[in-house]
Amino acid sequence: MLDSDRFVDTTPTEAFATLLDEGVYLASISTLYRILRTNDQVVDRRRQARHPARARPELTATGPGQVFTWDITKLPGPTKGVYYDAYVMIDIWSRYIVGYHVAARESAEIAHGFITEVIAVHGVPQVVHADRGTSMTSKRVAALLADLHVTRSHSRPRVSTDNPFSEAAFKTVKYHPTFPESFGSLADARAFCDTFFGWYNHEHHHAGVGLHTPADVHYGHAATQQKQREQALDTAWAAHLERFSGRPRPKALHLPGAVWINPPEPATDQSLSQAA
Repeated sequence: MLDSDRFVDTTPTEAFATLLDEGVYLASISTLYRILRTNDQVVDRRRQARHPARARPELTATGPGQVFTWDITKLPGPTKGVYYDAYVMIDIWSRYIVGYHVAARESAEIAHGFITEVIAVHGVPQVVHADRGTSMTSKRVAALLADLHVTRSHSRPRVSTDNPFSEAAFKTVKYHPTFPESFGSLADARAFCDTFFGWYNHEHHHAGVGLHTPADVHYGHAATQQKQREQALDTAWAAHLERFSGRPRPKALHLPGAVWINPPEPATDQSLSQAA
């Protein structure tokens, strides 16, 4: 009966009610579903949304000013449900915070002004990367970057590792001992960010850039510091050989030659043979 022309496009519930109105009872609704399920005929017949596969972003920077990445994080306000939005842009090579802005809301207009100000101060990068939030994908931001001939790059949906530098910076902010449970006002949130990002850029020794500060890396002072560190290690090693038991002296961390968002996948044997 369920597979008949009369009921083939209706649900078991509809078929049950229609037959019952006609004085016919074949089985309960649950039994009708069980019979269909036993015969592999229970499927979702609604049209499913099909989203095209998003390209995996692969970006590299070998110096400052090449690739900027930005995101927005929520800062808790004075009462439940009240948040302030912190817009933060990072140079991925140096980890330097090239710009930040705290606003009472998120909007494309604020994002447009924020990016405009950052570029006015730090110059036009080759690429600006972001996730797929409404502000990041807005027409205003897209038009601004197009006018400046900046390549837009976006994370894939629900792939947090496509924007690792912003995620790591926000974790540093929110796990820092000075980060409060809430901010009493927008002015308080802005004052905190002024202090915190000043510390982050100029005092924080970042593991990703050889334990230099982002500012020293961004403005080219790290090479001189690296030589000073090497000399200090040489001196300590030579003066206290007994402490190292014949081992070579400790090595100082070095700056990476290149920084990636998703380095290319290693080539397989098949792809290498095809390339050859």
